[in-house]
Amino acid sequence: MVKFSHSSLLFWSHISLSCAIFVQGSILQRRSISQDLFDDFVRFFNFSSGAYQESCPSPVGTTLVTPFNNNATSTEGYVARDDNLKQIIVAFRGSQQAQDAITDINIILLPYISPNVTYVSGAKAHAGFLIAYNSVASTVLSIVRSELAAHPDYELISTGHSLGGALASLGGASLAANFPDAKLRVFTYGQPRTGNSGYAQVVEDLVGTENLYRAVHTTDGVPTLIPTFLGYQHHVTEYWQFEDPATPDNVKQCSGREDPTCSASIPSQGINDAHDLYFGQQVGNPEVCG
Repeated sequence: MVKFSHSSLLFWSHISLSCAIFVQGSILQRRSISQDLFDDFVRFFNFSSGAYQESCPSPVGTTLVTPFNNNATSTEGYVARDDNLKQIIVAFRGSQQAQDAITDINIILLPYISPNVTYVSGAKAHAGFLIAYNSVASTVLSIVRSELAAHPDYELISTGHSLGGALASLGGASLAANFPDAKLRVFTYGQPRTGNSGYAQVVEDLVGTENLYRAVHTTDGVPTLIPTFLGYQHHVTEYWQFEDPATPDNVKQCSGREDPTCSASIPSQGINDAHDLYFGQQVGNPEVCG
C-alpha cells in the first residue's frame, strides 16, 4: 500500500481545492456578463425599440439626426447621435407592416452583394433581408458619412430587434466595409438567422467577433425559426438570457456560432412573448423616444 505523509495529503488537498475554485470560477465566468455590458444591452435595445415608433424625436435622450425609410420595401429606422458618449447609432425597425411579412418569408439565399462590400464567393444572405437593407443602404451610408466627417472620433453602433436585428447585422457589415477606420459595434435582439456560413464569416471578418453582440431572450423562437438545414447559420456572438429576471448573472456568453448549450438547445416556438421582451424592457415602448 502506498502511504502519503500528512504534508503530501495537505498539498494535494490544496491542489484539489484550487482546481475546484478554478473550475467553478470558469463556469461562473461563462455564465455571466459584466454590469457594463448588461447596461449596454439595455441601452441599445431601447434604441431598437424606438425604431418601432412613428416618430422618435429624442431616442433614449439623444439627438435624432434623421429617420430613413424605403416605402417599397417598408424598411425604416433612424440615425441618432449621443454627444456625451460620442456615439452615432443606426437603429433599424423590426417587423410591423404587411410588407415586412413578405420580406420575412423570402428565405431564398442570394449571393451577399451590398454597396462597397467586397463580394466573397459562397457568401449568401436571406433574400428578403438583403433586398430590404440594400434599399436603404445608400441613404444610411450617406448620413453616417456626414456624421463621421463632423465627428470623426465617434463610435458607430448598428442595432435592431427581430427583422431589425437582421438588418443591423447587414448594416454592421456594410458600415465596417465603408468606414474601416471607425470603431463599430453591433447589438441585435431576437435576430433571425440572416445568411449562410459564408455570410457569417464575412460579418465576423469585417466587424470583428469581439464587436458582435447577438442577444436572445430565454425561449424566443425567432432566432431559430429559420432552420439550419436550409443552409443558414448564425454569426457570433450569442448572449443568451437563459432565465428571468434580467440580470448579468442570468446572461451567458455562448461559444461559436450555434452553441448547442444556448438558445439552439430549445426547439423554436416561433414568435412568442419572449420575443417582445428583452433585458426587462418591452419592445416598442414609446417612453424611449423622449
